[in-house]
Amino acid sequence: MDRVEANPAVVTAPVVPGSGIWRTIRSYILWSYERGTIQYDVMVTLILIFVFLSPQVINFKDKPVEHNPHRTGVAVMPDGEGGFIYEIEAREIKSQDDAGLRSELLSIIEPISGEVTISRYEAVRDRAGSVLAYKVWVQR
Repeated sequence: MDRVEANPAVVTAPVVPGSGIWRTIRSYILWSYERGTIQYDVMVTLILIFVFLSPQVINFKDKPVEHNPHRTGVAVMPDGEGGFIYEIEAREIKSQDDAGLRSELLSIIEPISGEVTISRYEAVRDRAGSVLAYKVWVQR
């Protein structure tokens, strides 16, 4: 019987300079290191540096928007009958007549509560008689 013998020489891949660097980069990208190793600590440190220093370098344009939809201070309380009592500071109310006063009060209340009707209102006065606020009873 004829025997065929294989060449036992091992063929090795050519050595590429820097292949160890690429292997290291690949292992960092795939996060293949266990907790507690120096490589894991390096990755966590790099992430923390990015999180804390990038807002100083990169302008994310994420400033808070100043938005004060209500010109005055408004306190809302239930009236016990299914409606609400709104107490509105009087410093921004300019009207003196009943129709203008109701209109201004509604323009302050409606952005908060939606469409409502004013049942009644009364002025809250200090000892000198000047108006400090208005209590407004509303119904939906």
